[in-house]
Order: sequence, then C-alpha cells, then structure tokens
Amino acid sequence: MRYSVNIPNFGDFADPRTVARLARAAEDAGWDGLFVWDHVLHDRESRRGVSFGDPWMLLTAAALATTRLRLGTLLTPVPRRRPHQLARQVATLDGLSGGRVVLGAGLGGPIEDEYGSFGEPTDPRVLAGMLDEGLELLGRYWSGERVTHRGTHWTVDDAQLLPASVQRPRPPVWIGGFWPSRPPMRRAARWDGAVPLFREASHGTPPDLAQVRELMAYVREHRAAFAREHPEAYVREHATPATPFDLVLGGISPRDPDRAAELIAPYAEAGMTWWDERQAGDGEHIDRLAPVLRRVEAGPPAY
Repeated sequence: MRYSVNIPNFGDFADPRTVARLARAAEDAGWDGLFVWDHVLHDRESRRGVSFGDPWMLLTAAALATTRLRLGTLLTPVPRRRPHQLARQVATLDGLSGGRVVLGAGLGGPIEDEYGSFGEPTDPRVLAGMLDEGLELLGRYWSGERVTHRGTHWTVDDAQLLPASVQRPRPPVWIGGFWPSRPPMRRAARWDGAVPLFREASHGTPPDLAQVRELMAYVREHRAAFAREHPEAYVREHATPATPFDLVLGGISPRDPDRAAELIAPYAEAGMTWWDERQAGDGEHIDRLAPVLRRVEAGPPAY
C-alpha cells in the first residue's frame, strides 16, 4: 500500500514554491506520492478571480525539492493537449525526477468550462476519441522511436522525440472516470491503473466498498479480454493481465491509527494499491496550504 497527497492547482497551490514546500514536507513525513489537479478553469463562476498554476511547472518544483516522492497529475485532460507537447513535458519531468512520474489521464471537466470556454469540442464522444488516440501517441513518443501516424484527430510525419522517457517502456498511465460509467474503466484496463471517482461519493468521501469490488471485477475481466483479443497491443505496451495494476482511491482518513486502519483495510483487500488523501471537494480550505500542510506533517494513515 502506498499513500499520496492530493491538491488542486489553484489558490495557494498555484504557486510552485508552495507546492515545493508541501512536497518536501510530504516526503519527510513518509508519504509516497503527490498528485496535482490539471485545470485551466474549474467552476469558473465560483472561482472567478482565483489563480491557477500550470501543473507541470508545479510538479517540476516538487521534483527539485524531493528525491523519492512519486509525482503526477490527477488528472490531465489529454484531449485539450497536443500529444507531442504533453509527451515532452512528461518525459522532461521524468528525466528530471529520475523516473518518478505518473500520468493520470482522462477527459477532465467540467467540459463546458475546460473546453467550451476556449471554443474546443465539447461532445464527449469526440473527446473520448481524442483521448484514446492521444494516449496511443504518447506511448509511441515516449519510446524514442520514429513516429508516423494518420489518425482521426492528429497526423504525424516521421517525428522522433528525444530523449525517451526514463521509465521503460514508459511512465505509468492511470485512467480516471466516474463509476459506474463503464467506458473509462474499459480504457483503464488497457493501461496501468484506475483513478475512479464515484457519483455517490463526493471528493474527500471514501467510496462504497461494494462498488469498489464491482469495479475491480469489471477491470480484471476486461484486462484479460483485451489481452486475448489484442495480443500485439500488449506486446507493444509491455503489459499483461499479470502486470501490476494500480487502483487509486481516497478520501479524508481519520487521524487515529486504529480507525484509519479500520477504514483502509477493506479497500486494500478489494484491490486498492494507493490511498490518496484528499480534502473535501466542497470545503472552503481545499486550496489553502495551512490545513493541508497540517495533515501532511501528521504522516500517512499507515495500514
């Protein structure tokens, strides 16, 4: 079991120096990861006037302040990024950090804020196609090999992006989405992990255990099926149904160690590999350093 800290990329955490301070404190206190949101706008009316930081700049500051903490986004909306630019950002940070990067990927949202505000597509089916095509390109770019591609959304003509990622065959890719929506978890089954949110559990609230078990059974079924039906993809991506698969769940954990273990143990037995400590999504302190730093300095809810 690993333990991470989850922060937005706005408010106090729009400042890379603040994120570096928090990352250093998290590493000193025994946490295993720091994951940052990737928003340009987030509920633009209620957060109008709030500062947002670029997540890759924030994570660069965190990388320079730490030596072992895993670092990544939860999650990056791949359809609003050009895959070649995103590939360079991730690979550069992977090199700087010595291979500590995880890419959390998905459609992102709110779609009208994140996409519609800038005249970009808002049809979820179009965005899903862009996500899948973008993920495929990212994996090929990180290989360091020459890429030629003719797709629905992007064209690439004999491009080679170097250096390749430090992690081989590539940095881990975790896929996000709302359960019980099935398509995001079918997508996750083809990659390295799932970061599900649950419609009946707000950000900061641990999910229903029965839903977690249902989700993991679904992912395992589709992971095995995809390997049977597309063996060449698994060879290319260096993944098999036996490859370790991360399930990232989270919420607000109790400070008391016994109560924390009582909360976390059933999720670990259901397949959770990361507990992601989160502030309440509707809380007034979600983007404030002081309360998050107090929780981080207290250490992870070791199970």
